[in-house]
Amino acid sequence: MATMQDNQTWSGRFNEPVAELVKRYTASVDFDKRLALFDIQGSLAHAQMLSNCKIIGPQDLDDIRRGLAQIENEIIGGDFEWQLDLEDVHLNIEKRLTALVGDAGKRLHTGRSRNDQVATDIRLYLRHAVDDIVVLLKALQTSLLDLAQHHTRTVMPGFTHLQVAQPVSFAHHLLAYFEMCQRDVERFGDARRRINRLPLGAAALAGTSYPIKREMVAELLGFEAVCQNSLDAVSDRDFAIEFTAAAALVMTHLSRLSEELILWMSPRFGFIDIADRFCTGSSIMPQKKNPDVPELVRGKTGRVNGHLVALLTLMKGQPLAYNKDNQEDKEPLFDTVDTLTQTLRIYADMMRGITVKPEAMRRAALQGYATATDLADYLVKKGLPFRDAHEAVAVAVRYAEQKGCDLAELKLDELQQFSDLIAEDIFGVLTLEGSLAARNHTGGTAPQQVEAAIARARKLIHA
Repeated sequence: MATMQDNQTWSGRFNEPVAELVKRYTASVDFDKRLALFDIQGSLAHAQMLSNCKIIGPQDLDDIRRGLAQIENEIIGGDFEWQLDLEDVHLNIEKRLTALVGDAGKRLHTGRSRNDQVATDIRLYLRHAVDDIVVLLKALQTSLLDLAQHHTRTVMPGFTHLQVAQPVSFAHHLLAYFEMCQRDVERFGDARRRINRLPLGAAALAGTSYPIKREMVAELLGFEAVCQNSLDAVSDRDFAIEFTAAAALVMTHLSRLSEELILWMSPRFGFIDIADRFCTGSSIMPQKKNPDVPELVRGKTGRVNGHLVALLTLMKGQPLAYNKDNQEDKEPLFDTVDTLTQTLRIYADMMRGITVKPEAMRRAALQGYATATDLADYLVKKGLPFRDAHEAVAVAVRYAEQKGCDLAELKLDELQQFSDLIAEDIFGVLTLEGSLAARNHTGGTAPQQVEAAIARARKLIHA
């Protein structure tokens, strides 16, 4: 018969030990040991509450604190011996604590279960991750603004359907990604509020018969509230799904920017160059300079999106309350945190290493009749209905296309054949600078509006 000598806290119920294959299959310590310092943090608060509620004595509390302090030092120093037989991070720490301080270590688990313990650890871990990610997002936003600051008057083509549409400034284009990042910051802030609720005290699923004070633990750990239903507290992982969804959106935004950086660096565009330290060469073609970092970001976005789907699928069929399925939440969650933080860190640095080629951007903006809408707007302001103006300009573009020139290169009498409302002042309208300057409203690409947007954005980062 199995006994407690099998190193299992529950082995007295069973007639035979767990098979070695099952131990390896069900153990999570190889990856959930990442939660160790958060587990200790939660245990210290739990022990303090147990002592305050007279559930354990002052000496037990002192012993627990002393033992956990030593374990923390061992973990940080790389001296802690992790044992597969002990399944997970919680039992490994508990076993070591008991070895160090005796019965006090066994009393620590009073009034809690691994179910509410792990849910608390994950929330502490994710709260910490969110705070780091927000800092990294703001660093990327700063890099975007620093680059934009120098290019409020650098004209490039704005695209729809990857066809030249209208002129915009390069700074205006960069600010679009600033706005995406700002929404990401806000999303993580919203998610943090739901992450920051305490499950501890829910025990296995129904709460505990001990006279605990959950609100005290919440205050000690900096949680904003306690989870209000014990069943939900131990089985809920929607906070982790929400975190991963927010991470997937950040990666999606960075993937879009990566796609543009890759295109812009191509000789077909030639808009930018990315610093050598973010690129690699070819093993066979000596002329190649490959944008590996943005390409990898594009690829890793699929990885994070996959983790989101994995977590959604993990939860979709689970009845209340806790199920062993939830052990599978950690690896995708941990990898999401790692992938996102590494990506943000390298991206902020890469944006500082971009060289802009304004002449190439300008040449591209002069192709594709980017100021055609400006000509239509000009005619509307002269009194022509927009649909008629649209048709007149479409005919003018076809004429210029046949001549192989831009609208601005047509003579006045040529332009007037499309509308007698066209006068000498049209040529100021058809310049790239005139097109930019005309969009002089909040959110527009006029240089003074872009400069104001940059100033607002800097204040927003430091708010």
